[in-house]
Amino acid sequence: MWIDSHCHLDAPEFDVDRDAVVARARAAGVRRLVLPAVEAAHFDTVRTLAARHDAAYALGLHPLYVGRADAADLARLRAALAEHAADPRLVAVGEIGLDHFVEGLDRERQQHFYVEQLKIARDAGLPVILHVRRSADALLAGLNRVDVAGGIAHAFNGSAEQARRFVERGFRLGFGGAMTFERALQIRTLARELPAGALVLETDAPDIPPFWLYRTAAARAEGGGHRRNEPAELPRIAQTLASLRGWSLDETAAVTSANVLAALPRLGALA
Repeated sequence: MWIDSHCHLDAPEFDVDRDAVVARARAAGVRRLVLPAVEAAHFDTVRTLAARHDAAYALGLHPLYVGRADAADLARLRAALAEHAADPRLVAVGEIGLDHFVEGLDRERQQHFYVEQLKIARDAGLPVILHVRRSADALLAGLNRVDVAGGIAHAFNGSAEQARRFVERGFRLGFGGAMTFERALQIRTLARELPAGALVLETDAPDIPPFWLYRTAAARAEGGGHRRNEPAELPRIAQTLASLRGWSLDETAAVTSANVLAALPRLGALA
């Protein structure tokens, strides 16, 4: 069984053929999808999609969108987690975190919403799904302040030392399309050398496409001109991890799926 631990099925890119996207994922052997929200306005959407497609979901405020969030959205998150606490499909608080890559974002505002959401996750007893982009140390500092029940550091691209510190805190690290690029040396080294129990697979669909979804080599080099990513790509992405680790595909599926279930324990009730 494959589990896509991070997929934005609610994204508008899927509006024209969402059911077909899920059908292709199932045909490819992707049994479970985890759908993180990015804004309070999306909470009901991801919950409804999870129920419709036998998926799981997380609720949170993404750092790229906190510029248009306010205290009422934090209250809405806390209320939604309480209202749906008995829903086995609700597996985490996410996608939350910090983005220090995109220029012009208010880092103080990001930090405020990140720490407040850690507190909400702690109080709800839920793990978190973290957005990590040039922000690993700052995220770890927040985890030093607010202890949560582990989770997943999504699309991890930090150092080996930062990876070790996340793992020590009970986090698994997400690997997806970026790992398929031969020039992604740091990501591929981490995928090869981290403890097996630290690795989970994800697509971040429709984003972070693997190399084969780019139309030309020039487009790959420039980071544009690619086709939409979708969860059906996960088994092929997994082939890269299998090659790096010297694992069979069956072993890769078993290890990474077990790791997702360990990171998001409520998911086990659906598996």
